[in-house]
Amino acid sequence: MLKAKDLMTDNVIAVTRDTPVRELAQILTNNSISGAPVLDNQQRLIGVVTESDLIYQNKRVHIPTAIAILDAFFFLESPDKMEKEMKKMAGSRVEDIFETDIVTVQQDTGLDEVATLMAEKHIHTLPVLDGDKLVGVIGKSDIIRTIAQGN
Repeated sequence: MLKAKDLMTDNVIAVTRDTPVRELAQILTNNSISGAPVLDNQQRLIGVVTESDLIYQNKRVHIPTAIAILDAFFFLESPDKMEKEMKKMAGSRVEDIFETDIVTVQQDTGLDEVATLMAEKHIHTLPVLDGDKLVGVIGKSDIIRTIAQGN
């Protein structure tokens, strides 16, 4: 059975939290990738940023629904969610838009588990680790290439 190390791209294109959003867009476009790992100053994985995070910046502002009972207003959605959305929409650097709640796999994770994670969690960029060191990335195109090759 194929493992993550057989599917992954080991020439990882990563960004830092200080990378400007415009530069990120150019990196993704120029390299035909849909996302990139975000590394800290010690080259440790701290998150992932994707095309979806960039697209988010152009969405409409959603005002949370509220109801009034007597003289009080109650929001039906979390004000924290709106704050996070506003920060993401106005972000100028990767640190403003990237996701820190990331899913990773180890090099020896099987193709079936990789595909399941990507499908069920709607992941487009899956970092591959050796212990806690980033050694590769699996993207949607890596899975599709494997299918096309008949593996």
